[in-house]
Amino acid sequence: MFMIYVKRVYEPADERDGARFLVDRLWPRGLKKDALRADSWIKAASPCDALRHWFGHDPQKWKEFQRRYFAQLDGKPEAWQPLARAARAGDITLLFSARDTEHNNALALRAYLTKKMPAVAQGRRGTRVTA
Repeated sequence: MFMIYVKRVYEPADERDGARFLVDRLWPRGLKKDALRADSWIKAASPCDALRHWFGHDPQKWKEFQRRYFAQLDGKPEAWQPLARAARAGDITLLFSARDTEHNNALALRAYLTKKMPAVAQGRRGTRVTA
């Protein structure tokens, strides 16, 4: 079984993170490119600018944000499929920079990926995926 973790970019990397992917559209503020331990920056898997601005991390818009974001992801499977392949191969961590740790695109993306991948069970630090 493999895990999909979600972590702020400002938290230290951990050997249990597995492959680490930045999933924000913008580079995190105050973070030098060589300071972020990430295997890849997957901008295409992040919400479009219009959706990001509309959402603004407003918890009242969370459900609608997820609905719109999932519709975007449905329209571009080439953006998220590399993450699904990586998750089938081992643990992965989706990195985000938002202050809100309960309403952000990385959490939504994890939920989306677990729906698209078979045999998923929730874990404490992330989502457990059986390969």
